[in-house]
Amino acid sequence: MPSSKPARRSKPVAADIDVFGLTDTGRVRSDNQDHFLIASLHKLLKVQRTSLPEPNLTDLVSETRGYLFLVADGVSGQPDGHVASGTVLRTVAEYVTDFMNLYRRLDSQMETPFLDELARSVERSHAVLRKQAPSDGSDESLATTLTMVAVLWPRAYLVQVGDSRCYRLRDGALELLSQDQTIAQALVDSGALTPEEARRSPFRGILASAIGGPTADPMTFATDCRWDDILLLCTDGLTRHVSDEEIEAELRTIESAEQSCRRLVERALERGGRDNVTVVIGRLRPQPGSDAIGVDVDAA
Repeated sequence: MPSSKPARRSKPVAADIDVFGLTDTGRVRSDNQDHFLIASLHKLLKVQRTSLPEPNLTDLVSETRGYLFLVADGVSGQPDGHVASGTVLRTVAEYVTDFMNLYRRLDSQMETPFLDELARSVERSHAVLRKQAPSDGSDESLATTLTMVAVLWPRAYLVQVGDSRCYRLRDGALELLSQDQTIAQALVDSGALTPEEARRSPFRGILASAIGGPTADPMTFATDCRWDDILLLCTDGLTRHVSDEEIEAELRTIESAEQSCRRLVERALERGGRDNVTVVIGRLRPQPGSDAIGVDVDAA
């Protein structure tokens, strides 16, 4: 007898993708220095002129080839933090558009060049902000964090500067893919502090690396994607109020990216909302019978 099970897709389509982002000023600050961006990646045919009558042929956009998630947090205490975070998101988006031909032919041999290009988008953003720094040598420069994930099934590519985080829920367990670039984390790495001491340290919010700051040292990372993975990017306005255990519990029972974003932001606000808070979630909607195994890009 033929199986009544629905066929499992090896590659997600647009209807499978559930993404959402939300930012809030918080309960204390007067302005929001956070910004986020979610973008789908496509091939595009742009019609310039044609003899065909409208609407026979208009601009053609391919199926989604991937997604880009970005979260940036303008450095507190600096002027125009929202300008810094917004400038970086725009600069990165423009740079990624310039090298789209690279991701279209992405395979295992091209992963390193692709990550290098993503890192160069950070370097360009850093240069843009440094050009806007005062010439008097003061510290009043534009600076921001950036956490970026490019998802090109079945791979994901992470670039991070600062302490905005990227989490992944896989097989029901939350893991931190990014690493805080703070003085406190550097002390943990050197053995001078324990992770618990770092969470209480006055150095936990002092950045060791920031775009536009004295040092911008992008961390890059490549990993596989599985059907049941859930990605969450956030600024420290979330994690200073909501624990990893609570984030895990929310994602384990997720019904939609929007609902979980709203719940997490609201929880941070209920607990004081001392900073701007931003949350971005991306996931694939559950597929009946999915074993969450990826496929090769070339075969897709």
